Amino acid sequence: MKSFYLTDAGKIRTHNEDSVTILKNGNNETLMIVADGMGGHKAGEVASSIAVTHLGQRFVSLSSVGDKMEASKWLYDNINEINKNIIDYTKEHPESEGMGTTLVCALLTNSFLLFGNIGDSSGFIVKDHELHKVTKDHTLVNLLVEAGNLTPEEAKNHPKKNVLMRALGASDKAELDIFDVDINCEGILLCSDGLTNMLSDESIIKVLNDSTLEIEEKVIKLIKKCNARGGTDNITVAYLTKESGVNL
Repeated sequence: MKSFYLTDAGKIRTHNEDSVTILKNGNNETLMIVADGMGGHKAGEVASSIAVTHLGQRFVSLSSVGDKMEASKWLYDNINEINKNIIDYTKEHPESEGMGTTLVCALLTNSFLLFGNIGDSSGFIVKDHELHKVTKDHTLVNLLVEAGNLTPEEAKNHPKKNVLMRALGASDKAELDIFDVDINCEGILLCSDGLTNMLSDESIIKVLNDSTLEIEEKVIKLIKKCNARGGTDNITVAYLTKESGVNL
């Protein structure tokens, strides 16, 4: 198993509000996290850092996340703690009012794979050399698409495409979606919308399927391709894979 992550400010933003990590605990379980902070001068980078640091520290201190039900409860409980921590921070630092963050994570053990998501950062699996999106974006336009009021094509360039319906720090209750995912996949990809807004799924999987590249080179190439197309947002990629032909 190999993993690599990288974050980049992009070509337009003056600072990077994304946070990312990939960690293992004492039971050789793996947690991948990507958080995309919002708020700009209101310290979006603080919110994303609070989320990734808290969840990461709690994870590495565990001997095991337990079974699937225990792991799901652990995710819910910690996401609600993070949400409270972000809200408490804004109360103590009024200048940061309005800050928040998305969060997408993948929790991999020997027997199951769970994804957690709040906001519009994305989680994918690679299976049979194809990219499959697991998470659902908590955005206004995605709600309109699901309701049949917008086509996916119209949603791509909609003026309100970045309006979030859920985020950590946005309300007293954090609504986390958890997905139970087939563990028999070839790879796991988490990213901020700085990647998915710039590159199509076809462009992403073409890079991931390039057998001439090492995992680090694949992640770097994805970020470079985003920047070559304008790099209008911070770009963060976390990727985990196994050697070809071996299931996770």
